[in-house]
Amino acid sequence: MSKIKPKRKDTFIDMTAMSDVTVLLLTFFMSTSTFLPKEPVKIASPSSVSETKIPESNIMTILVDKSGKIYMTLDRKDNKLAVLEEIGKDYNITFTPAEKLSFVNQANIGMPAGMLQKFLDLRPEQQDKVLKDYGIPSDSTNNQLKLWIQHAVTVNSDIKIAIKADKDSPYSLVKSVLSTLQELKQYRYHLVTSLAQ
Repeated sequence: MSKIKPKRKDTFIDMTAMSDVTVLLLTFFMSTSTFLPKEPVKIASPSSVSETKIPESNIMTILVDKSGKIYMTLDRKDNKLAVLEEIGKDYNITFTPAEKLSFVNQANIGMPAGMLQKFLDLRPEQQDKVLKDYGIPSDSTNNQLKLWIQHAVTVNSDIKIAIKADKDSPYSLVKSVLSTLQELKQYRYHLVTSLAQ
């Protein structure tokens, strides 16, 4: 007598539902994630063992590169616009609506106030190239950084301050930024470092 072979069952699994869920999750994460603003200069942060995280919103970041240039970022667009208007009052500059829009869309602040209007009239790709050659003046005779910080803190009293300096930045430069903060009675700030391996 011959053996009866059992019928093989088909092992096909419909993956349509799984791919739909994957696309939905991917869309969700892409739409809810926040991207870091591009930085005009590459900064290699010093390492530390601290694991304290800086706030993700309502923050002002001061960037100090190794060549001595200082830049600033504000994450809230309404704050950026209000600070720009205050700087305009300080230097008797009237910004056009197009210049204001250009400033709000710019990720970094890093031009001397006298050159700000010409800079804002450039196309965005030109702005990125020009920004690398300048920075906010912060020397003792022309400390525009102090004005930018002062106005940012006045516009938003709850703003958090973070300092991100390159590991090869001269200590005197970082100290001048810290002295500026002390003059403005801003004693609480975060120092951005990378986690030591």
